[in-house]
Amino acid sequence: MSLTTIKSDALTVTISSTGAEMHSVKGTNGVDYLWNGDPAFWGSHAPILFPVAGGLKDDFYELNGVRYPLGKHGFVRTAPFTLEKATENSATFLYQEKDEGFPFEYDFRATYTVDGNQVKVDFSVSSRDERPFYFSVGAHEAYATPEGIEQYTVHFDETETLGHAMLDGSQNTHETMLIAENTKELPLKQEYFSVDALVFRTLKSRGVTLVGGGRKIRVDFPDHPFLLLWTKPGAPYICIEPWCNGPDMIDADPRIDHKPGFMRLEKGQTITRTHTITFG
Repeated sequence: MSLTTIKSDALTVTISSTGAEMHSVKGTNGVDYLWNGDPAFWGSHAPILFPVAGGLKDDFYELNGVRYPLGKHGFVRTAPFTLEKATENSATFLYQEKDEGFPFEYDFRATYTVDGNQVKVDFSVSSRDERPFYFSVGAHEAYATPEGIEQYTVHFDETETLGHAMLDGSQNTHETMLIAENTKELPLKQEYFSVDALVFRTLKSRGVTLVGGGRKIRVDFPDHPFLLLWTKPGAPYICIEPWCNGPDMIDADPRIDHKPGFMRLEKGQTITRTHTITFG
């Protein structure tokens, strides 16, 4: 594992070659906004989820009548990336390896660009394969909440009816738990995460802001239809996770072209999904 550092006048961002994962985002006051990866709770910081976010029903999908095994969150989280390009304020990491569940010719790039107090994150997939294939991608940044998550509130850009899609293991059921109606604010509670994540499949908002502990962290996700919030009960962090696909339903069709949020890529095409994180 090697670490790459990029900087602006307001932030210093450190990224690992393992998983192309951000390890820290520090302000000029020395405060690290990201979770430190303490394995006593959760040993990651901001893993990339590719070519699937979440879990597929029975951990496989079908494409053109062929079954491909693919585990929860894909396989790049712990994979070695190559640092393809770096400047003072930007770094691009490349991954091209085939997997049993994703045996295609492709280039997957994760690019981080820091500008002032904002980090722009681009996930790009380019196809070199003769066969069309499908993929998705998701982000999983964990933000430090040293005072405890119950001292923090998530603010939504739009007035929302916050219905959490219930989980059975890694799959969504068809039940929804209503958390709040006609609100732009969700004060965080430990009880929300007693089972797993909060899964929002129908938000109008394309941006949310985490406020508390003297911190203000905004996440804009215009390209991601799904948003999840997650922590381990009692842990001092909260993950704000924009995903392009949602967790599979418990009765999901195995065909990947029938799954919401998956993107079809033809040879020579590139698809990029972007989210930005602003630290205040």
